[in-house]
Amino acid sequence: MSHLFGRSPNGYHKARRSPHPFSASSSSGSSSALKEKLDLDAGSSPTSSSTTFFLPLPFSSNPHRRFKLVLPIPHRIYRRLPTVRVQSRKFLAVVLGLVLLLVWLLGKRKKGDDNGGWQPPWKDPDTLVFSKEELKSVWEWEIMSGHWPSARKAPRTNLPSGYVNPAVPKSMLPRPPLSAGLPPTPYLTGSGPERTYKNLTEALGDRSYAGWPKRPEVGSAADLDVLLDHCDFSKGLFVRDCLEVLRVGGGLDNSRRIRRGDLSSWSYVFNESPTPPNFEVSEAEADQRAHLVLGIPHSADGEKVDFKRVKAIAGSPGPKLSLPPPFPPRPVSPTPNQPCDPNRPRLFHIFWAGPFTDKPYMAIMSFLYTQNLGLDLPHSQWSKPQSSSSPPVCRPQFLVWINPGHAASVPNPGAKREMFNALATNPWSAPFLDARFKDVVKFKMWNTTEQLDGVPELKDHWRKLPILNSGGHQYVPPASKDDDGDKGPGGGKRALTDEEVLAGVATGTSEKDYDKLSTVLSDMVRFVLLHRFGGIYLDADTLFLRDWEELWNYRGAFAYRWSWHEKYNTAIIKMHKGSALTSFLFKTALENKMDFHPMTISRYLNDAGLEPLLFRLPDALFDSAWLNMEGYQRDRPPFPYFYEFKKFFVGDKQATGEPQAAGFHSFFRGAFCYHYHNNWWLPFDPSRNFPDLGRRFLRGERLLREALLATRSLPPVDSDGVPTPEGPVETAEDDRDISWSAVLKRTFEAYVRGEAPNAYGEWIGEA
Repeated sequence: MSHLFGRSPNGYHKARRSPHPFSASSSSGSSSALKEKLDLDAGSSPTSSSTTFFLPLPFSSNPHRRFKLVLPIPHRIYRRLPTVRVQSRKFLAVVLGLVLLLVWLLGKRKKGDDNGGWQPPWKDPDTLVFSKEELKSVWEWEIMSGHWPSARKAPRTNLPSGYVNPAVPKSMLPRPPLSAGLPPTPYLTGSGPERTYKNLTEALGDRSYAGWPKRPEVGSAADLDVLLDHCDFSKGLFVRDCLEVLRVGGGLDNSRRIRRGDLSSWSYVFNESPTPPNFEVSEAEADQRAHLVLGIPHSADGEKVDFKRVKAIAGSPGPKLSLPPPFPPRPVSPTPNQPCDPNRPRLFHIFWAGPFTDKPYMAIMSFLYTQNLGLDLPHSQWSKPQSSSSPPVCRPQFLVWINPGHAASVPNPGAKREMFNALATNPWSAPFLDARFKDVVKFKMWNTTEQLDGVPELKDHWRKLPILNSGGHQYVPPASKDDDGDKGPGGGKRALTDEEVLAGVATGTSEKDYDKLSTVLSDMVRFVLLHRFGGIYLDADTLFLRDWEELWNYRGAFAYRWSWHEKYNTAIIKMHKGSALTSFLFKTALENKMDFHPMTISRYLNDAGLEPLLFRLPDALFDSAWLNMEGYQRDRPPFPYFYEFKKFFVGDKQATGEPQAAGFHSFFRGAFCYHYHNNWWLPFDPSRNFPDLGRRFLRGERLLREALLATRSLPPVDSDGVPTPEGPVETAEDDRDISWSAVLKRTFEAYVRGEAPNAYGEWIGEA
């Protein structure tokens, strides 16, 4: 299938000028041709690390039919074998290969299996912790809480027929017809509010917004099943086409220049009918909830089922899977006094360790530029309840969790005060402490010990386990002297325990080691935050590109796909606080050495049959350049075309100045955000590497301007060109071909300065 996506079947090799095999050791055309003939005559095709043999089939009547066998024998070694008959060398190579394969298979045993059970080397160890009935109760809890807003069948659940799903209307889940002579097929029945999908023809005809897209309607939600039909890369669908569906179906493309045919299949946004005030839960649904609240999952015949644990948690039997009562079957109807659902708070989380830089600065700026925060209104108007004539809006909040100092340190008693002092004097963070943003951007101090103790599934166990573990690789803390100054046993330095690392006693640790620790720690941090508080976690190297109203109103949990792999990338993940799914993940991680790496999370969910509960979105929604970077879809790339992530930060002189010509509204138009994958060392705007937010925030940015000018040996000047440290400081001249990162930074800053509207045509209001 690789040819469908513009990628070589052999991996990421660059295209050759000739389709024929070649030898890397040849230096001329004649010698290369001769070498190729000799290789073909020997019956093998060489590569750098393997040799291919073409063996005759023993029972074939056609002598030209051969069997292709690839063995891990470097061709340079194969060519140096003694000069014997070709068939003899083939036989020896085959025997050697079979012996190596047999040794490999026999030497592979299941890790942690007391019975010494054998396991194939291509299969990961089983991570399953809970019994089938406990996993079934996870499904029941999530369905009854409204977290399965899909018409798809819930797989591997053994739910009884007619199970009620309050997140889907009855019209979407009709009872399947009974087949003659066969038992009834288990099915779900819907009891949720009816849905009305957006009429795209009418939406495109609305010209009331004069070129600016409308914000999503309050309460509108995205049907991710529909999006998957248009964006599933594994089915040969292109990111470019997915982005068109996203922007047209989401109302971002209000142009009438491009006429299309029937767009009904592109309509993925819907509104639910309002819940009547006298709504009552059906008898079947009430019975389901009562059974789960009492901790008595029932089988298909209604009999009580006892829990039987598959493994012990953290070395002790522990209690059975304990779940709180399911969420209310309907979302709380928003009111002017309570526009937000307390069970589903709209919280964005990011985690940051070390000094505040332009990376979290840009994440916050993109949040202010795109989300429905009411910054176009005076602050006094948001402090009062909204009028009943306007739909109540739940304003999302952006929580920046900061681990003071390095990731290995634990705050001292005055750490919070010191953290805010540092934020107030840092030019990149100081603007967000302004009263204008205090209700939507909040800085929080991260304390590992306090946070882990706040997770009921962890507090009695985590101190006994290696918490610095990711992807099966445990982080080895740096060596240190004993408390009394003596060295450890044997005269050498002893390794710090995890408790000591978290206590901040490490000395002499390099920045590289701290960066590793921050990455490993952040793998766990995101799940702790979502389990305790709920919302959406994003890595700090993420920029918002549109309003997320439709994703907030998706009732389930989601993450996105790891490029072309059938795995999760948890750089962006939404989960519900205190849910059965997050509780399952923590208890499973306890049994697997606290490993929260995205690939390991994928294994947890796959082994338990819970993958559908964490919807795996195509990466086109959040990471539109990833497939191009991996070598896929380069024959039909989206705009802009990045074949390396760093191209976002580097102006391309051959691209005819497309960033400044196209601007923000052409940057992966339709995607919800852009994940640029690290590149922490590359500035967004090299010639203006400071926050340019106007005179209101001039005091802090002056420091960075002067430092930048000093490196370029340029004196600061005032508006008349006179060098002075007190006047407005000018910057160095721009490169004419600026990068996409610089264009986005200057666009966001123009909005905060009040010189341009935001992504939806709204101007920032008075402070």
